[in-house]
Amino acid sequence: MKYIGAHVSASGGVENAVLRSVEIGANAFALFTKNQRQWKAPALKADTIEKFKRFCQVHQFSPDHILPHDSYLINLGSPDSEGLAKSREAFIDEMDRANQLGLKLLNFHPGSHLNKISEKDCLARIAESINLAVEKVPNVVAVIENTAGQGSNLGWRFEHLAKIIEQVENKQRVGVCLDTCHLFSAGYDISSYQSSEKVFAEFDQVVGNSYLRGMHLNGSKTALASRVDRHHTLREGTIGTEVFQFIMNQPQFDNIPLILETISPEIWADEIKFLRSLELN
Repeated sequence: MKYIGAHVSASGGVENAVLRSVEIGANAFALFTKNQRQWKAPALKADTIEKFKRFCQVHQFSPDHILPHDSYLINLGSPDSEGLAKSREAFIDEMDRANQLGLKLLNFHPGSHLNKISEKDCLARIAESINLAVEKVPNVVAVIENTAGQGSNLGWRFEHLAKIIEQVENKQRVGVCLDTCHLFSAGYDISSYQSSEKVFAEFDQVVGNSYLRGMHLNGSKTALASRVDRHHTLREGTIGTEVFQFIMNQPQFDNIPLILETISPEIWADEIKFLRSLELN
């Protein structure tokens, strides 16, 4: 079964993300559990945690299909010791917030070398950061998001993801979220059904489908291999829709959150219906 939703607003309390997901006909969703552009946030209140869990139960959202995202400020591969320590502390806090809410996943951008250390050293720091976090916080899987390859960001090649996972000690506590816009911008041609088949076969060979814990379904405003991250709606932009038909009809994408981060929230309900219409069975 396919679980589709969007990265909805948690404004007014994380429990409201559940209700906003219901409004668009979703059976999965993503959210920030705190302000994504601030390092620190007030602790989650007991009544907020209770409401979130209760709303999820009432509206039948499983923790397997909810994909919280961490702060954009965090760089787990930072070459700067102070920045790395601050990022690790913030990431552990994000993991803890997810665990308090009864969630199993935490999506994050792997990190950037800022042209100050080698790719190899940066990937090792990211893996070490994951090791430290999973040692501190139980239950939550660290879900690495592939990137578009902008600037000095790593994670835009499948080999980057594989190298991080290779150095994570507890393989049960690490996974991957693939973003379609990022894939295309990084140079993976998913503009046709056949080319999508090849790209996802390569992912399975290099990383492994067993690590795929979620996806972001987005169109792109930029060309193949642009290395620029500009999302579009599903039916506009440069990728086309055959990749979404592929995803909706392949079993490796069952039972994971398929999350819209497209640019027009007012059509999310329509885009969810569109994705459902692509299912052949």
